[in-house]
Amino acid sequence: MFDLDNIAEADRAADELEEVVMGLIINSGSARSQAYAALKKAKAGDFVAAQELMAQSKIALNEAHRVQTQLIESDQGQGKMKVSLVLVHAQDHLMTSMLARELIAEIIELHEKMH
Repeated sequence: MFDLDNIAEADRAADELEEVVMGLIINSGSARSQAYAALKKAKAGDFVAAQELMAQSKIALNEAHRVQTQLIESDQGQGKMKVSLVLVHAQDHLMTSMLARELIAEIIELHEKMH
């Protein structure tokens, strides 16, 4: 016999996890997009706007990192969390956004020195 309460609870947990993971993807994507917009501004010589966009990028990245930390803490290294393709995608998205932001910051600095 099926335990409908357990099924409903599992569905709610899956929905909550999906919502958290989507927040991770959205914030990571926003951080990366703002960093690339900052690079475009720097290439045009608008370093004030570039720095503002990089600051916004950092805020979005910090939020994504906060969510990632919550996910890690909730798992407690015990494999409690079901690993899904979307969770792996979210982690990949965050890591590439972090790397892109770091590299873009360096490129902006070079543009500023050359300007």
